[in-house]
Amino acid sequence: MESNPFAVLSLIVAPAILTNASSVLIMSTSNRLARGVDRARELSKQLEGTTDLSCPDAQRRLRELRAAEDRTLLLLRSLRSFYVALGAFAFAAFVSLLGAVTASIQLPAIVLPLELVGVAAGLVAVAALVYGSMLLFRETRIAVQVISERAATVRERFGASQNFRNL
Repeated sequence: MESNPFAVLSLIVAPAILTNASSVLIMSTSNRLARGVDRARELSKQLEGTTDLSCPDAQRRLRELRAAEDRTLLLLRSLRSFYVALGAFAFAAFVSLLGAVTASIQLPAIVLPLELVGVAAGLVAVAALVYGSMLLFRETRIAVQVISERAATVRERFGASQNFRNL
C-alpha cells in the first residue's frame, strides 16, 4: 500500500460514496414508507365506512390493506438495513482514516487490526445494502401485483371491451 498513493484515498472515498448511496436509498425508502402508510390509512377509512365486508369492493380493499401492511413491513425492514449500511460505511471510512494515520506514524501493531475492522465493517455495510435492496425488490413486486389486480378488476367491470383496451 505504501507504493500506491491512491490506496489510502480509495479506502476513504469508497465508503464515503457508498455512505452517500445509502443515504439516498434511506430517503427514497422513507418516502415509499410514508406513501404506503397513507394508502393503508385511506383503505382503513374506506373499510370503516363499509357495513358489508362481504361485498366485492370491501374484499378488494381488505386484500389491498393486507398488501399495504406487507409492503410497509418490508419497507421498514429495508430502512433498518439501509441504516445499518450507512453506519457501517461511515465506520469503515473512519477506521480507514485512523489506519492511514497510524500507518504514516509507523504503528504496525495497530494498523493490521484497523485494516481488519475496516474490511469487516465494509462487508457488513455491503451485505446490509444488498439485503435492503432485495427487500425493496419484494416490496415493488407486491405493489405491481396490487396494480395488476386492480387493472384486471377494472377491465372486468367494463367487460374488457375493445374500446377500453385501446384507451
